[in-house]
Amino acid sequence: MQLQISKLLHMLMGKLALLEECQKFLDKMVKEVSMKNILIVEDDNDIHNLIKEILEKAHYKTIDAYSGTESLMHLEKENVDLILLDLMLPGLNGEEIIKKVKNIPIIVISAKISPEDKVNVLLNGANDYITKPFNSEELLARVKVQLRISDARFQTNELKYQDIILNEDTHTIYINEKQIYLTKTEYAIMKQLLLNP
Repeated sequence: MQLQISKLLHMLMGKLALLEECQKFLDKMVKEVSMKNILIVEDDNDIHNLIKEILEKAHYKTIDAYSGTESLMHLEKENVDLILLDLMLPGLNGEEIIKKVKNIPIIVISAKISPEDKVNVLLNGANDYITKPFNSEELLARVKVQLRISDARFQTNELKYQDIILNEDTHTIYINEKQIYLTKTEYAIMKQLLLNP
């Protein structure tokens, strides 16, 4: 009987240790996710609240904007990691916001479904496009992907000056977020200029 109790206690201690490790892992994941600030720019209250609820359940911090003008005010005051942007907004529309935002990933969430609309906003600077109605799991997956890409971008060895980004790891240069191709000599000159602005 005492041997059975001892085995049971040993088994329970092992499971308790496993649960503690799982809790530490979950706490770490929640902390990493919860540090991300996502600006929701959507004028429809129902859709805005739905997006907000989805993100907050996933432990993201949300910042609310209901117009293009309000979104720009938040961008000046807040540290924003990602923007979820409707295109049809009062004040400045989504396309105008995309042109003004630099170095923050943008996922467009719009009722516009034509390929021309999608191509236009993607070529003008949006990172992704989701059509309404959307699936909450797909939204969260796209958010995670854009944040992961953004995090990786900031962990690389980059030199920056105004709208010029030179990545020393990949030997690529972007001006206004468009890649330009240089010879080795041109690249070396550009690197020296960026090191000594």
